[in-house]
Amino acid sequence: MADRLKLLISERNKLWAAARLRGLPAGTPERDRIAELDEEIRQRKAAKAAKAE
Repeated sequence: MADRLKLLISERNKLWAAARLRGLPAGTPERDRIAELDEEIRQRKAAKAAKAE
């Protein structure tokens, strides 16, 4: 699970860097994917925290 989380974070960071470099506005496919990744990362971190309790 940790490996998958790292892959998601890595993909998100790459997309974010590309979006910033190209100045992509909200609503583009890349920015939508970043939002999807953010949500999945939040869910995985919450699940990890709940499992630790």
